[in-house]
Order: sequence, then structure tokens, then C-alpha cells
Amino acid sequence: MSTTQHLLLSPAELAYLHSTLSLVPPIRPDSRSPTQFRPLTAETGILPGTNGSARVCFADGTEAMVGVKAEVEKTPPSPYAQDGKRRRKGDSKQDDADEAEQGQEIGSDEAVGEADWVEMSVEIPGYRDDDSSTVFLATMLSEALLADGEFAKKLWINRRFHWKLYLDIILISPPLSYPLPLLSLTTHLALLSTRLPRLKSELDEDPMFDDDWAASTFLYPRQRSNPSKALSRPPITLLVMAVGNNIIFDPSKEELAVADSALAVSVSEGKLPQETAGEHMDVDEEAKPGRSLRLLSVRTIDPPSRLTPPGVPNSVNASAWGQDTPTKNPDARTVETEDVAGVWKAPRGGAKSALLSTMVQTVLDRGGVADEVLDALEGVELG
Repeated sequence: MSTTQHLLLSPAELAYLHSTLSLVPPIRPDSRSPTQFRPLTAETGILPGTNGSARVCFADGTEAMVGVKAEVEKTPPSPYAQDGKRRRKGDSKQDDADEAEQGQEIGSDEAVGEADWVEMSVEIPGYRDDDSSTVFLATMLSEALLADGEFAKKLWINRRFHWKLYLDIILISPPLSYPLPLLSLTTHLALLSTRLPRLKSELDEDPMFDDDWAASTFLYPRQRSNPSKALSRPPITLLVMAVGNNIIFDPSKEELAVADSALAVSVSEGKLPQETAGEHMDVDEEAKPGRSLRLLSVRTIDPPSRLTPPGVPNSVNASAWGQDTPTKNPDARTVETEDVAGVWKAPRGGAKSALLSTMVQTVLDRGGVADEVLDALEGVELG
């Protein structure tokens, strides 16, 4: 993985790359602007026999494919069930009082999802399925998908049955850059194209479905059934890095090599109703549907600059100076920490909290990078 492998760049090349990315505005190796994503091609409905599928290819040749398969599974009895009604963990008398105040039936049956209703696997060429890199990528993708609990509710059929969703995520080409954004965008499109058979049975009967695939429904509806509610969409995860005070989106492996800090920011969106979106607009401004972005998770990514280069003996490794051994070179700390003109050295210490907050806020800004990415994904025809 590009974030755990050191590039074969000399100190002078790294210094030049870091200095150009520190300029205002930064000069990137591929001439992109700080907020510009790599060009990509995308298509859906490419795998037969699946409920949904998608393929995304970046301009650098990195390609990923995602297949979604659904099957009906029986829901085991909940240990928190009372009077034959399924309850969530943590429900109490106070919850009953809150439901009574809202005019709801106490202990009313509602769609309750579980995290184990979704099984996700990531395959990367040259890596084992149980490799820490693939496991970490699968964890971040599933964490964003299940963060708000709304996705699992979509898999609820009745109190006795639910859908079990299998997501197979495959990176077809070798990882030329950190693949998290590519895998996230491909998963987003695959879930948007996922269709489930129309349910014909009622209540808690054994589920029966319509055999006509044309009558199937999208897992994520294309239109609002309730005008007062926002349209939900699958989450996306964006990779953001900082060099000095510059914030750069979708970094390449060369840019990550000199990053001061890197974040994986997961957001989900819902289109606001027309009247809500136009509340704070000028009279002469054309009213357009807005988009409400929600922050789901933030993960720090260790760029190569934060790692100890391979082959560095412990006697000259300043990060190991906590061990008092007589074999250490007393001049090693000075050599590693002193600034040398024209030579870039990896940053030490953590990133400033204000900078991390700015990076997250830049993702959430209305009309920002996340909005542009979601607008582009909406233009993909669902097969």
C-alpha cells in the first residue's frame, strides 16, 4: 500500500516536492488544483447475477469493481424482545415515556437493523485477505456505511426476516496510490444501483417476492416518498492531506510521501427539500435543491513520511532513543534533528488540531469538494 511503502525518491527530490506543495497556491506534480480530483470513468450494472455492481477507473490506471449480493436471512430472536416485540438494546421505561409523549404506541414495532447484516470484503492484488492493510480498508468502509444506523434499517423486512448484504470489493489493478477514495466511490455507485425484489407478503409472514425484476425497487430510492424528508445516499470517503497550511484533496503517492498529515473523512448526504434549500437565498438568486452533508467518521492515515525508513539501524534511529543502550551513536540525534538547507526531513510530533479541524470543515463546506464529487456521481447512469 502506498501509505506504508517508501518511494524511491532522493532527499533532494522530496525537498523539491515539499517546497512546491508548500507554495500558495501549491504546485502539484500533475498540475491539478488543490481541490481537483483525478479524472475518472464509471459505469454500473456490469456484473450479471448481482443485485448491484459498479466499476470505476482513475486516469492513472487504478481500477476497482464492486459487486453487491443480497439474500434473505432469518432474524434470530432478540434478547431484548418484550411481549413478542423486537426492542433495541438500551430501551427502557424512559423510552416508553418518550414514545407516549410523541403519540406513538408504546413498544411500537419499528425497523431495527444490525451491523452483522452487512458483510464486506476487500481484495487487493499482492495482499492476503487477512493482511492488515485490507482489513483496515474494509473496516473504514463499513464504519462509514453503518455509522448512522440508517443503512441497516433498509435491510429490515419484518420482525422475523431481513436482507443479508454481501459487498465484494476488488481492486483490479495494483495500488498505484492509496485506494481508499477509489474503493469508496465504487462502493457508493454499486449501492446506488442495488435493487431488491418487491415484497408481496405482509406483516410477519414468510417473505414472498415479485418475480418480475422490472418491479424491483432501488435500495436507495431515486425520489422522495415523503417531501418533508431528505433523500439519503451512501457515504463517500475522501482523502485529504496537509502540507504546511495548504490542504490538498485526492493526493497521489508522491504527494503523500511529503505530507505533514493525512485524513480519511467520511460524509453522507441528503438532498434538502426545495423550500428548505431556498430559505437563506437572495430573492434574485435562483432556488436550487440543497444538499445536507453529515460527518460520519474521521480517521488519521499515516503517510510514508511518518514511518521509519527500512534499513535504518536502531543506533541511529532517533525514534528509538527512549532506550538507553551504550551502542547508540551520541551524534545520531543531532544529525537527524538538525535542519540542512535543501534537504527535507519528515515532520515530528502530531498535527495541530486547528489544521485538522480546517481540513474536515473544507470537506463539509457547501459547494465544496464533497458536493462536486457527489454531483459527478449523480451523473452516472444506473444500470
